This record gives sequence, C-alpha cells and structure tokens, in this order.
Amino acid sequence: MKISVTKDDLASGLQAVQNVVGARSTLPILSNVLLVAGEKRLELRATDLEVSVHASVPAEVEREGATSMPAKRLFGLVREIEASEIEIEVSDKEVATVQAGASKYKLNGIGADEYPQQAKFKESGKVKVPQAKFKEMIRKTGYAVSTDESRHVLNGINIVITPDRLTLVATDGRRLALVEEEIEGGTKAEFILPNKAVAELQRLLQSTGDVEIRLGDTHVEFTLPQEGGEAIVLHSKLVEGNYPNFKQVIPGEFKERITLGKEELHHALRRADQITSDKANSVKLTFANDNLAITANTPDIGSGRESIAIKYKGPEIEVAFNPTFLMDPLKVLEGDEVFFELTDSLSPGVLKSNTPFLYVLMPMRTH
Repeated sequence: MKISVTKDDLASGLQAVQNVVGARSTLPILSNVLLVAGEKRLELRATDLEVSVHASVPAEVEREGATSMPAKRLFGLVREIEASEIEIEVSDKEVATVQAGASKYKLNGIGADEYPQQAKFKESGKVKVPQAKFKEMIRKTGYAVSTDESRHVLNGINIVITPDRLTLVATDGRRLALVEEEIEGGTKAEFILPNKAVAELQRLLQSTGDVEIRLGDTHVEFTLPQEGGEAIVLHSKLVEGNYPNFKQVIPGEFKERITLGKEELHHALRRADQITSDKANSVKLTFANDNLAITANTPDIGSGRESIAIKYKGPEIEVAFNPTFLMDPLKVLEGDEVFFELTDSLSPGVLKSNTPFLYVLMPMRTH
C-alpha cells in the first residue's frame, strides 16, 4: 500500500473514527484503525466490537492495499506534522513509513486480515431525520441514561419510531427525560441505543442534512452526511432486552402547575448546590404564597437559602430533590420559562417546557 493524502483530510478522517478506540483494550488490534486504500480514496474504520465508525477521505493511491495502525499514535503524529502532504507506504511486514516534508517516521502495524469484520445485518426498516433535530433530541435526554451496569437495559436511550413520530426516552430509575418530534415517512420500531453510540452521535451529528437510520434486529446504522466531504457511518449493536414501560412512570394528573424563570431557577440551584455534599445531596423546595424558597442544609458544611418570587396561590408544598438532577434539564432546554407540575412532597415532580419535552424527577426523603 502506498498513498499520498493531505494532512487536513487524514486528520479529519482519523478525528472522526479514533474516539471509539478504547485506551485499555484487551485485544491489541482494537487499539488500531483499519486503513484501506482503494480507488482515489482512503477508507478508515475503528471499532470496539460494540460500535464502529467509518470515514473515507480523498487520496492519491499509488498502490492499493490495507493495514491497521495504532489509532491514537497515528492521529497524534498527523496532528503535529507541519507539512500539508503526507505519504504513507506500508511494507510486507506491516511497517508503515509516514513521510511529510523533512519528517519521517515508521510505525508498526497489524495485518488488515486480523481486523474484526463489520457485523452484517438484515435491514428491517429505515427513516431519515434532520441531523440538527436528532442531535438536539439526544442532548435533551442523554444525561438521564443510567451508568449502572447491573441494569443494562437502562444503559442507553430508548428510541421509538412510528410513521409520524420519533420519541427518545432515557431513565436511570430516579429521573426520566422524554422528548418527541414529528417526522415523515417513519417505520414502526423500538430499540435501545447504547451509551457509547449515544456519545459518538452527539460528537458526529452535524447541523445540516439528514441522518439516515437503518435498522436491523440486533444492529443499527447511522449515515451522517458531512458538509464538503463523504458521509461518516456509525454502526452499533443494540442493547438487548426490553425497555421498562416508561408511560407508567409519567404522572397522569397533578394538583399544581407553577411557571418558573429557567435561568433564575438554574442560578439559584447552582448556588444552593455548593452547600450539599455527596452524602447529603438534596435541596428543599418550598412553594408557598407567591414564593419559592430553596434551602440547603448540610451539618458539616453549612446552610443556605434562596427566595424566588413566583405566581402561586395553592397550599404549601415542601419537596426535596437532588439539585444536580434538577439542573440537568435546565442546561439543555431553550426558552425563558419552565413549568413545574406537583401534587405533594412524596409524588414525583414533572418539569415541562414549551417544547415536546418532559422530565420526571423522584423526590428525595430528607429524614
């Protein structure tokens, strides 16, 4: 294999795929990126056996071939090279000579035939969604995904597709985030997208064009067109198992609905959060006669109180929440106002906005 490629093209191709590579992989080959030189292009692929990302960049190919090279090292080297053109030549012993200007390096690779093959899957349905919209939906739900590996079905976003609607749901058992958008030409499907793929999509989704989602029984593939370049493809295994019935968690009715200024609430919670600790991680919200009091009290740290003027004439409700969980949706919602729906101090609170979004938060017991 012998190719010539611009530094910028090679760097952007490696940048797209190298995040999937694990720092401490048990299989040495999984630290590598697969490079395949074909007609006027260089294809790059990286995988951790769960998620794989493909990119391809234009290249002058003098001799076709394939190899795999250490992803992080190659990316680090390419990034530091100052010349604009890079030549890569691979020997029969899988040693790659990387030459650019006055710089010349040799990197030991592993044969392409040892690289894990892409899992084939039978497509059962596909749908197109604007990339910007899908990225926003992931942003509004991804933070609520569980990282507790003992409940593996919660280690991802549950995606529900109907012919005219797309719904994303994430929960860790203590809070639940749900966002819906209208779509056209949807299929009928439901699947759980694992955390790793969620993080990669957040990084790769663009602000223009449509993402095409191709579905199979055990895998899903996302094709992401790039401005001025070839599409990046993300291929992922699905989380096995059935997602819990999230509709049961959403309270059907509530007694009080209170309008709150999003930024004012967020800043007050950020200040009160300074008085909490890992052990005593709750703030108390007291709704009473046109006032919301936010109090934090941690014996070995101190105490604090915030007061926000609101429109409220109902009975006094005192409820405690984890402040981080209450702040998470405030960071990602647009608009100036949020709406808080409450019944009493022991029932879940529901946060809504002027968009098709809702967030259910379980209260904390303070004694």
